[in-house]
Amino acid sequence: MSLERASLNWKGWGRPEAAASFSPARAQWMIEELGRRLGSVLTPNPSRAELSEVKLPPPRLSESILARLRGACGEAAVRTDAAARVTHALGRSLPDLFRLRRGEIESAPDAIVAPADEAAVVAVLRIAAECQLAVVPVGGASSVVGGVEPHLAPGQAGSIALDTTRLDAVIRIDGQSGLATFGAGIDGPALEVALAGHGLTLGHFPQSFEHSTLGGWVATRSSGQLSDRYGAIDELLVAVRLVTPEGVVRTATVPRSATGPDLNQLVLGSEGTLGVIVEATVRVAPAPESSDERAILFRSFHDGVEAVRELVRGRAGLSLLRLSDGAETGLSRLQRHDPEKRIDPVDWVFSGLARLGYRDDSAALLYGAEGGAGAVRAAVSRARSVARAHGGVPLGRSPGRSWRRERFRTPYLRDWMLDRGVAVDTFETAFSWGVLESGHESVVRVIRDAAERHSGGGFAMTHLSHSYLDGACLYFTVLYPVDASREVSQWTAIKRDVTDAILSAGGTLSHHHGVGSDHRPWMETEKGSLGLAALRSLKGALDPAGIMNPGKLL
Repeated sequence: MSLERASLNWKGWGRPEAAASFSPARAQWMIEELGRRLGSVLTPNPSRAELSEVKLPPPRLSESILARLRGACGEAAVRTDAAARVTHALGRSLPDLFRLRRGEIESAPDAIVAPADEAAVVAVLRIAAECQLAVVPVGGASSVVGGVEPHLAPGQAGSIALDTTRLDAVIRIDGQSGLATFGAGIDGPALEVALAGHGLTLGHFPQSFEHSTLGGWVATRSSGQLSDRYGAIDELLVAVRLVTPEGVVRTATVPRSATGPDLNQLVLGSEGTLGVIVEATVRVAPAPESSDERAILFRSFHDGVEAVRELVRGRAGLSLLRLSDGAETGLSRLQRHDPEKRIDPVDWVFSGLARLGYRDDSAALLYGAEGGAGAVRAAVSRARSVARAHGGVPLGRSPGRSWRRERFRTPYLRDWMLDRGVAVDTFETAFSWGVLESGHESVVRVIRDAAERHSGGGFAMTHLSHSYLDGACLYFTVLYPVDASREVSQWTAIKRDVTDAILSAGGTLSHHHGVGSDHRPWMETEKGSLGLAALRSLKGALDPAGIMNPGKLL
C-alpha cells in the first residue's frame, strides 16, 4: 500500500497524532530548564499558517503539457491542487520548517505526477525533456538537507514532482538466496511487513523509517539504527533499476562482480540527479529470534569511546552502539524528569553515582544485540565486560526498553521545542578513530561559539553511532533561541560555521543525511574539482538536458 501523504503533518515531522506532548507542569519545567541552559528567556514561536493560507507561486504548466502527463500516468495521477503542491514542495530540514510554518513557499512544483510503473516513468521523463521541465523524484519527503525543493536550471519552463509511492510492489522474495526485490516507492513499514511474512527482515531502520521509502534510502545512502549488525543501505543493495532521460540503467543480481566500476555505487547517493530509482533488490536476513538493549554509564566520553572501539574492533556481534556525551545524557534526563513526582528514580540513581565520580560529563552508552538467543546473551555479556573494564557502571535494561519504544519519536520533540522558541538542528559526520575525540571537542566548541554569536546562546550535544573498524559517525545537535525576524539567516550562519569546522577537523560532509542543496557549497572541498567534474560528466551522459533534480548534489 502506498504511503499516505495526507496522513502526515504537512508542516512538521511525521504524523500529527504522534506529536510530542507533556503535562502542563512538566512542560513548564522543561521550558524553564531549557531557558536556563540556553541563557535566554524563550519567546513562543507557534506554528501559524493553515494549509489553506499557504502562499504559493502560480503554476506554470500549460493545459497541453498537463494533458500529456495525464496520458502517461492516468487522470488521477496528475495533481495541481495547492495541497499536493505544498506537501511535495519541501523536506523537513529546519529552514524547511521555518517556511512551512510561516506558510511562505517561494518554490513549489507546478504539478505532481505519480506513475504506477516503469513505462509511465519513462514517458514522464520524455515529456519533461521535450518540454524543458525540471523533475524532482519525491518519496517520503523526509530530507533534512534540502533534497526535494524544486529548483529550475536556466531555460527550464517549470517543475514537476515525480511521486514514487505508487511504485510500491513486492516483486520477489527469495528466501533461499536471502534477497528481496521491491518497487522503490515502498515505505519502511510495508517493506518489513512483507518480509515478516517470510520470517525475514531488512534490518534498515533510519529515524524516518515510518514514512520514508526504499528508493529514498538508496538515493541518499542512508544508514539505519542497527547498521552495526545489518549494514547501511550501500551494503544491503544488490541490484537496481534506474530510469534516466537517456534510458534504463540496470545492474545484475549477483553477489559480486569484477566487471569494472560498480554502477550500484553510482546510483547510491545520486539523490535523483541521474534518474528515478524504480526498483531495488536488497539482502535480507532471518528475523531475529531475540533482542536485548541495555545502557551503561562512563565517567567520560573518552572512556566510552575507548570501550566502543574495543568492542567494534573485537567484533563483539552487537547491533547497536550509541554513546551519548555528557551534554546529551543530561538533556535526556531532563526530558524524562517529572516535577510532579516526589521522588524521581533516575535522579536518585544519578545522585548516588555522582558520589563515585559519575558527574555532569558522564557519558551513557546504549548497546544491544539481535539474533539467536545464545548469540545475543554472549554479545551483551561481552559488551558489559569490556565496558566495566573501562570504568562503566551498568544501568540495566530500562533505558534499552525506553529506546526500543521511542526510537522513531525523537524528531517530534523538535516541533514541540520550535513552538516554544527553541530551534533544534543536527550535523552528522564520520571520523576515523585517530581524530574522533579531537573532532568531537573542536566541533562542539564551534557549535557553542556559533550559537552564542548568531543567536545569543546555545547548547551543543553529541552521540556516537554507526561504528566501523576504522572509525564512527558522530551526530551533533544544537539548540538555540529563535529570533523570528531572522530565522533563516540565523540558521545559515550557524550551518556555515559548523560545517566548516567538521571538514577542518577531518570529518566528512555527511555520513547518512546526504547532500541536497544545503551541503552542495562544500562538495568541491569534499570531492575535489576533478572528482566533481567526473560526476558532472556522468550526469551529462545520463541526463544531458539537466532535468533531473537541478540544484542538488552537483
